[in-house]
Amino acid sequence: MIVAASNPTTLWYLTRATGVVALLLLTAAVVFGVLSSIGWRSGRLPRFLVGGLHRNVTLIAIAFVAIHVVTTVADGYAPVGLRDAVIPFVSPYRPIWLGLGAVAFDLLLALVITSFLRMRLGFRMWRAVHWLAYASWPVALLHSLGTGSDARLGWMTFVGFASFALVAVAVLLRVARSDAATAPRVTAAAAAFLTPLAIFVWYQGGPQQRGWAARAGTPSSLLHRATATPSTMPTASARSLPAGDFAARIDGHLSSTAGSNGLVTVDIKGRVRGRVHGNLRLTLWGQPAEGGGIVMTASDVAFAAAGTASAYSGHVVSLDGNRVETQLKNAAGARADITFDLQLNRATNAISGSVQGRATA
Repeated sequence: MIVAASNPTTLWYLTRATGVVALLLLTAAVVFGVLSSIGWRSGRLPRFLVGGLHRNVTLIAIAFVAIHVVTTVADGYAPVGLRDAVIPFVSPYRPIWLGLGAVAFDLLLALVITSFLRMRLGFRMWRAVHWLAYASWPVALLHSLGTGSDARLGWMTFVGFASFALVAVAVLLRVARSDAATAPRVTAAAAAFLTPLAIFVWYQGGPQQRGWAARAGTPSSLLHRATATPSTMPTASARSLPAGDFAARIDGHLSSTAGSNGLVTVDIKGRVRGRVHGNLRLTLWGQPAEGGGIVMTASDVAFAAAGTASAYSGHVVSLDGNRVETQLKNAAGARADITFDLQLNRATNAISGSVQGRATA
């Protein structure tokens, strides 16, 4: 956590990783809970051990959920505060889907608190809350698919729907061994089949599609992408920059704005002149650093080079003081690694400096 505090990117990875692990652990806890409720056992796994696994896996899941919440709040890139993690549907960032995560977190908190007060609450009250806590699993799964950074990736899709499949099998086994009337058993079995199907249809038309971030409620300040305007796009027959090293100069202007979430946006627009020339836009997002500058959490670079048919775009790979290293590609797949050594006139916010690059086909 000390390393993470000094590197916002580490916090972002911790948030994603702990969220996925927490989902897997909650899935295992639900499966073990359903199996223990029907007295399931095997030759290698006696019944009391199944119940113990359910309890211990749930505790570990709660620990990972807590770390997930703490790292999300500490990351600071998205405007998510501690209040948003506890009070559902009040966050300015993806309110519905983040709100579902808050609901799941609150249900788990209720489970922990009532477990400590079990002797005072009585078994019936504790058991009612305990069964209600099972609802944290589907809510957490919808939260993962609706607002997770990896929701569109194939492995996350597999994790989500494999979790659904495991719980559905456990529920069907529970229904098969139940002594309840036929109607409730048929209803439960139908729900075990139809619920994953409905979620899959929603997922295909929602998180799996481009543009979901905007539809999910991501603030526009986090959706800004630096793009070259039509007036800066040259029309020439060449598709890419000539292969090889090049040097140039840059002159331009810097602007900086502070958002309500505490993040700073630094926008540099400039003109590159030399062997390679064209219009550049470089945007950095991050937290203010002591002594000036920012601790970068995201970046975007667009370079409309004269003599090319499409703009180069990419991101910053290294930011060290006034030295900025970028990696860019164009639509044809050509690559350009460009390093900028910039000087800022603080009185006028004018930018000047040198450009070193290498273009490859």
